[in-house]
Amino acid sequence: MSAKEGVETQENKMGVMPVNKLLLNMSLPMMVSMLVQALYNIVDSIFVAKLSENALTAVSLAFPIQTLLIAFGTGTGVGVNSLLSRQLGEKNMKQASRTAMNGIFLAVISYLVFVIVGIVGVRPFYATQVKDADPEILTLGVQYLTIVCVCSFGLYAQLIFEKLLQSTGKTLYSMITQAAGAVTNIILDPILIFGLLGMPKLGVAGAAVATVIGQIVGGTLGLIFNIKVNKEITLSVKDFKPDAGTIGNIYRVGVPSIIMQAIGSVMTYGMNMILITFSSTATAVFGVYFKLQSFFFMPVFGLNNGMIPIVAFNYGAGKRTRVVRTIKCSLVYALILLFVGFIVFETIPGVLLGMFEASEEMLAIGVPALRIIGVHFLIAWFCIIAGSVFQALGNGVYSLVVSVARQLVVLLPAAYILAKIGGLHAVWWAFPIAETMSFCVSAFFMMRINKRVIRNIPDYD
Repeated sequence: MSAKEGVETQENKMGVMPVNKLLLNMSLPMMVSMLVQALYNIVDSIFVAKLSENALTAVSLAFPIQTLLIAFGTGTGVGVNSLLSRQLGEKNMKQASRTAMNGIFLAVISYLVFVIVGIVGVRPFYATQVKDADPEILTLGVQYLTIVCVCSFGLYAQLIFEKLLQSTGKTLYSMITQAAGAVTNIILDPILIFGLLGMPKLGVAGAAVATVIGQIVGGTLGLIFNIKVNKEITLSVKDFKPDAGTIGNIYRVGVPSIIMQAIGSVMTYGMNMILITFSSTATAVFGVYFKLQSFFFMPVFGLNNGMIPIVAFNYGAGKRTRVVRTIKCSLVYALILLFVGFIVFETIPGVLLGMFEASEEMLAIGVPALRIIGVHFLIAWFCIIAGSVFQALGNGVYSLVVSVARQLVVLLPAAYILAKIGGLHAVWWAFPIAETMSFCVSAFFMMRINKRVIRNIPDYD
């Protein structure tokens, strides 16, 4: 199939297929793969928890740097996804291929940055969090995070190649790359952690090795799929030169996304600093919460990955009705998914914590914590979809403002104040408080972008 035929096929799919059917076709593969990813996150921590609570705490404290790793890859991918989808909607095939190659170049640069972080930054990062806690947490954490950072080339390959597949509507192949990486990780986790099948017992380091091998598998498959089946774009290293204009357009949307997720890293780091003053168990509970909530949030992010190229394509193609319908359908599905999460967190928190070998102290802290934090599921669905709409329409700065306000202006200060006033039990209320503020700001920006952008899109249906 030629590139021209590929674009025509893309037009028939993205610009003509009934919106609800298209959204499900685009999103379901990604939602399934995200569920597998979430399952991997949970299983990974379940195996680590069987080693000791210190091991679980060490892995939990790595989360801010891991969030940064993913932030640079995903944020760049969001910029590539939005720009490339719009260019295909405009039938600008040459520029779409240039965008893809510049996205790959940026992924390589991001990897090199985190090699340096892995070599020189991991120990100081852990030392600031662990403080007077058990020194074993520091030792285990440095082992784990150094491997994850230095070998993150697989992660960056997986993220950028998945975004290229999503941009051209090939979400099934993107699902396969994610699922293959996650399944590889799940299989290798017990083998490398506990030394099964004749392998050495590596403990926490084994969890890190399993993680990076899974990422390499996913990245390799992503490269193969883009070369073999992604005919809408052409990947060629020959005569490639970084293009400042294209990189600027990628980062116009991508940088706000990177900063948003980086802010999440700062928030997690700050929460760890607050919680460690109570006990390392409180920090472990926070880490377990993040693993558990991913099982409900990751499918919503998969829904976003299907929604963004549809909105961006039809924005570029001048089809306002399809843009609006896509947004409305996405909001309904996100509400359903997170309402289920709310019910689970409120009804069986003890069962959820029990999967992580929870001690009596962890249960005493974790059961009320999960019930309190779970309240914010009832609000977060709207904020997540709204943020992706802003990005798809080239207004990623709105998402940035919401994220900064939620996590730095409200959540961390609220958690600090509540910790001083009401102790550990009160800290968890910072999440519903921050999400309520996020809802108000997101709703304001949605009304604004509807008036200034969506209403002005021509309708060529």
